[in-house]
Amino acid sequence: MKKILILCTGNSCRSQIAHGYFKYFGKDVLDVYSAGIQTNGVNPRAIATMNEDGIDISGHTSNHLDEYVNITFEYILTVCDHA
Repeated sequence: MKKILILCTGNSCRSQIAHGYFKYFGKDVLDVYSAGIQTNGVNPRAIATMNEDGIDISGHTSNHLDEYVNITFEYILTVCDHA
């Protein structure tokens, strides 16, 4: 399994949506994490948007980048220009 980190400013919307899609479509090959340089909670609109595609991210949490400092990632994807 390849480890991927999706990084955003607040880990509330874009990174959560990307996390959901990568986890859903890459379930057999990816170990997916998402984080922000700050935490803002998961945006309810992100949850609603993903529900429209049948992907449940309601159990996701908003995580800070520091939580993953000891994990080696094969890929790091930023989804905003402030991260």
